[in-house]
Amino acid sequence: MCGIVGLLVKKPELRPQLGSLMVPMLIGMTERGPDSAGLAVFGTPVNEAHRKINLYSGMTEAGADFNWHGLAHAIREEFGTDAEIATSGNHAILTVGSAAAPIKHWIHEHHPKLHILSTGRSMDLYKDIGTPTEVSDRYDFSHLQGTHLVGHTRMATESAVTPDRAHPFTAGEDFCLVHNGSLSNPNGIRRMLEPRGIHFDTDNDTEAACRFLEWRLREGDTLENALQKGFDELDGFFTFLMGTKDELALIRDPFACKPAVVAETDDYVAIASEFRSLAHLPDIKNAHVFEPAPEEMYVWRT
Repeated sequence: MCGIVGLLVKKPELRPQLGSLMVPMLIGMTERGPDSAGLAVFGTPVNEAHRKINLYSGMTEAGADFNWHGLAHAIREEFGTDAEIATSGNHAILTVGSAAAPIKHWIHEHHPKLHILSTGRSMDLYKDIGTPTEVSDRYDFSHLQGTHLVGHTRMATESAVTPDRAHPFTAGEDFCLVHNGSLSNPNGIRRMLEPRGIHFDTDNDTEAACRFLEWRLREGDTLENALQKGFDELDGFFTFLMGTKDELALIRDPFACKPAVVAETDDYVAIASEFRSLAHLPDIKNAHVFEPAPEEMYVWRT
């Protein structure tokens, strides 16, 4: 059992409130997921020549005392590129003025215990072990700004409680997925994707779904087409909530065993596993509240 939350604000004037509106949603899912928590937040993209690499140092010996500015300096020296870093304890956002892949490879070689959380132009990702309240306080979620976000609280059932197995999972650039449920064929999905050069970081079943759907997007599918192929290939019980640079998408398996509820107004679209995580939202009494149908696609765009 896990908890999912999502929020997309339709009006630009609400973007500074994205984090403060979301935090009660995430904390409301504590009983569904006390082991770890995380979220991906989407905001104004950096320019086309730059990439943001989100990093986690909690598995290094230095932990929150990791020398982030030394890392940025070393990357500037090695690659002759811009490298700016913004830090929050054991989390950092490294913004580089060149392709991300060579820099990520260099980080893997020189700092193998430094975990790369995500890559992209508009998405930042935070996840860690601890209750939703602890993780929210640790990374000051209430002050996050942006257009939309995807969050998760985890109750581990099929892999260890570690930061890298917490949700959201990411693949490619500016794509993330959170999951409530369990897949019965993640190993089959891995066997399909690994010969295509797709690398897996964990044994978590959600990673298989995330990498499958991102692979379909990279192959040229629209999000809707990728999700339809997901219905065909992914076997099990699931509610998936996904974020892209300008979309929020929700699907449930054909049996709809895992709960979800949506509330939509002229100001926002909010999604959670249970209504109690939506009850605090402004004008909720006038929202269109509904339970998503099984094997249907719901896609909202910023």
